[in-house]
Amino acid sequence: MTDLLLSLAAFALVTSITPGPNNLMLMTSGANFGFRRTLPHMLGVGLGFVLMVFLVGMGLAGAFQAMPVLDTMLTVASVLYMTWLAWKFAHAAAPRTDGGGRPMTFLQAAAFQWVNPKAWAMAMTAVTLYAPSDTALGILVVAVIFGSINLPSVSAWCLLGVEMKRFLTDQRRLTAFNWTMAALLLLSLAPVVI
Repeated sequence: MTDLLLSLAAFALVTSITPGPNNLMLMTSGANFGFRRTLPHMLGVGLGFVLMVFLVGMGLAGAFQAMPVLDTMLTVASVLYMTWLAWKFAHAAAPRTDGGGRPMTFLQAAAFQWVNPKAWAMAMTAVTLYAPSDTALGILVVAVIFGSINLPSVSAWCLLGVEMKRFLTDQRRLTAFNWTMAALLLLSLAPVVI
């Protein structure tokens, strides 16, 4: 059992810390809005993903196996939504000094998990390979371990964005950064589309 949980922790760390839609969005938000204003976004990612893992473990994965059309619908919705987000990133203006503009809210970030292909892959794999039992408690353990590793990981990406903010004081560099983040977000869709 201990080996299984250590393996889960390693899987959670590797998948949470590597680039993906959430991390790219949090780095962009950190650069544009700072750590404190991005905190609801980070918490939405962390807690939204914990809920997703739990619900997938409690039977949602079975619905996708029983009705493959759901997977196709989710893929199309994910690609369309993330393309729209990439467009928003690319066309984002510099943050206003009067505090205008706003990062993603807690609920928006939590809801984003449901159209994030990487989040789906992480949740399905975590539940399939690492749930110590098919009980609600076993699935909750997987979700909590994942959440406890995921939140510090995504926070690191936000902090990276905050540190980059000093470099992004020039509008041209900020524009280049936002377009680069938009392109990387679109590239993160490649495994889903292919």
